[in-house]
Amino acid sequence: MRTELKVAQVGLDNHKNFSRLTARDSSGRIVMRQRLEHKDRQLMRKNLQMLPAGTPVVLEGTFGWGWMSDELKACQLDPHLASSSKVAAWRKARGMAKNNKIDADLLSELWSQQQRWWEVWLAPPEVRDQREWLRYRMSLVKMQSGLKNRIHATLHRHGVLHEFSDLFGKKGLAFLKALCQEPASEVKNDAPQFSASGRGTLSGYLKLLAQVRRQVADVTRMFRKVVIRNEEAERWRTLPGISWVLAYTILAETGPSDRFTNYRAYSAYCLLAPRDDESGDESQEAAVGRHVGRMGRLTLKWAFLEASHGAVRRSPHFRAIFDRRTNGGKRDRGRGMIAVAHELCRVGLSCCRQERDYSEERPPRPGSQEHRREENQRHQQWRKICRNKEAETMNVSRPGTGGLDRPMVAAAACERLRT
Repeated sequence: MRTELKVAQVGLDNHKNFSRLTARDSSGRIVMRQRLEHKDRQLMRKNLQMLPAGTPVVLEGTFGWGWMSDELKACQLDPHLASSSKVAAWRKARGMAKNNKIDADLLSELWSQQQRWWEVWLAPPEVRDQREWLRYRMSLVKMQSGLKNRIHATLHRHGVLHEFSDLFGKKGLAFLKALCQEPASEVKNDAPQFSASGRGTLSGYLKLLAQVRRQVADVTRMFRKVVIRNEEAERWRTLPGISWVLAYTILAETGPSDRFTNYRAYSAYCLLAPRDDESGDESQEAAVGRHVGRMGRLTLKWAFLEASHGAVRRSPHFRAIFDRRTNGGKRDRGRGMIAVAHELCRVGLSCCRQERDYSEERPPRPGSQEHRREENQRHQQWRKICRNKEAETMNVSRPGTGGLDRPMVAAAACERLRT
């Protein structure tokens, strides 16, 4: 009997140039270890196809897991993704060293665990494609913001003031382009004067900004062509501040909303759950070392923080949260935006779970008079629909006879209507 046919579970430690494979049989005994070179894809696929079809393969969610999971599926294997932080904590708790061989052995052992505490969601290829487009757009938007900040700094460094609410609008850009030109001899002495280096720097930043803006527009149009409209994404769009692009960004990065136990787990995944590192004697002073976490989705954090600015402008509810946290916008504005983003992800997850659009009016509390009144109205509407259907059933006659099609059913319906 070939060794490969004894394999019941596999652990794969994936790297840039190679992967280490450890296979175990049904009793948990290691039966094979192998090194797979990524350079020779044909040989790698041949070695993977020697394993029994449907064998579970556990690999860490590190850089490069996407293409490897696609290769495993093409070889008729069953890939599963493990959280790298949980696997590292498990290895550390067992007092084991870290190397490629031990990592592959540990991953192959995970499938025998009674509970799937280690497993995370393995996004399908279409979701990963959407993520790549949106992350590319996010990186371009960050470049655009950085270039705008550098232009503002250049003007401030040379003492140039302006009265434009949007420096990068039509009139603002005309003002910036005028600053890049050579000053005429009849220019007044009190007009802002740029040195040659300042004009060259500003001109270069403006050219880069125009190019980045064109790329942002191109990738947005491209994504609109390939995206598939989704009901849950449209529900995210009902929240204030969440645009079309941000809604599909959140959907692609979140995945199925039911994989989160509660909104606290989701906000921690979005890096929007405040934490602090302190222990010992309790005090009334502010928490020490407070931060919003480091393990999670940076893209989700960016998306909710971008949406928080629009939510503060458009929604009285989120504006009240921001004012309460910042004392009317006078202090800790950054923390105020984090509080608004935290509320956005909490409310958005609740809307997706309950399958309802966002509304500024809070739903009635369960058990209250208003809640019972709404339940009675829905019940009366449902009874009315049922009565109409029963009436239609009674009016149906058997062809050629004039009698009722289903006399016993119609008689029972009449009796229910009389009662």
